[in-house]
Amino acid sequence: MKDREMVMNITTIIITLLVILLIGYAAFFAYDLFKHKEEFEKETNFWITGVIGAIVNFFDPLGIGAFAPQTALLKFTKQTRDKLIPGTMNVANTIPVLLQALIFTTIVKVEALTLVVMLVAAMLGAILGAGVISRMSEKKIRLVMGFALACTALIMLASLLGLFPIGGTAIGLSGVKLVFAGIVNFVLGALMTAGVGLYNPCMVLVYMLGMSPDVAFPIMMGSCAFLMPPASVKFIKEGAYNRKSALSMCIFGSIATLVASILIKSLPLDVLKWIVVCVTVYTSTVMLRAGLAKVKGANN
Repeated sequence: MKDREMVMNITTIIITLLVILLIGYAAFFAYDLFKHKEEFEKETNFWITGVIGAIVNFFDPLGIGAFAPQTALLKFTKQTRDKLIPGTMNVANTIPVLLQALIFTTIVKVEALTLVVMLVAAMLGAILGAGVISRMSEKKIRLVMGFALACTALIMLASLLGLFPIGGTAIGLSGVKLVFAGIVNFVLGALMTAGVGLYNPCMVLVYMLGMSPDVAFPIMMGSCAFLMPPASVKFIKEGAYNRKSALSMCIFGSIATLVASILIKSLPLDVLKWIVVCVTVYTSTVMLRAGLAKVKGANN
C-alpha cells in the first residue's frame, strides 16, 4: 500500500510541475506578445503558419518530431527569417509539448521510479552533456545515429514478423535495465543540444528493453517538456523569434496535439508497433541523408 501511495505521489508531483510550467510559460509568452503587439510581423501570414504548426504537431506525438519538417516548411513558405527559425520553433512548440506530456503522463501507466530516472537523466544530459556534444562533429553524430536506427528498425521488423522476439508489455524497469535506460536517455538528452530529436530513439529504447511501446510517450514527452520552457523563455527575453508565427503555430499546434493524442491512445498495440518501425525508418533516412549531405558539402 505504501509503495502504491509513493507511486501516486511521485506521479502527482510530476503532473503538478508540468501544470506549473504550462501556466507560467503561457503567462510569460502572453505578456511578451501583449507588450509587443504593435511589432507583429506584417509579412507573416497567420493562417499559413497556423497550418504549419498544426501539421507538424499532429505528427509529433507519433515520434516523427516537429523541428525538421517545421524548418523545411517555414523556409519553403518564407514566413520567418532564417535566423529567427530556431527561436520561433522552440517558443511555438513548448505549449504543445507540455500538453502532450500532461496528457500521456495522466493516461498511460508507467512505474514512477522508471519515469523519474528517465526524466532526470534526459535533463542532466541536456545540461551536463551539452558541452561535450557541442564539440563533436554534427556530421558524425547524424551518421552514427542514422545507421544505428536503421539497424534497430530491421531488428524491430524481424520481431514483428516473429523472427526475433523482442518488445513486451512491461510498464517499468529495474536493476541493470533501468541503469542502462537512464544512461542512454542521458545521452539522448545531450544529443538534443546538437539537434538530434529524442522522441524516436526513446521509443526504440523502450521497445528494445521489453516495455510496452505506449510507455515511451510519457517518458519522451516528459523529457522534452522539462527542457523546452527554459530555452524558450531565453528566446522570448532576447526577442529572437517571430511573434506572429509563434503565436499561430502554438494555437493550431496545441489543437492538433490534442486530436493526435486522442487518436494515438485509441490505436491497437500492434498498430502502434508498426508505427514505431515506420517512424524509425523515416528518422534513420533523414539523419543519414543529412549526414551524407554534409560529407558531400565538405568534399566540394
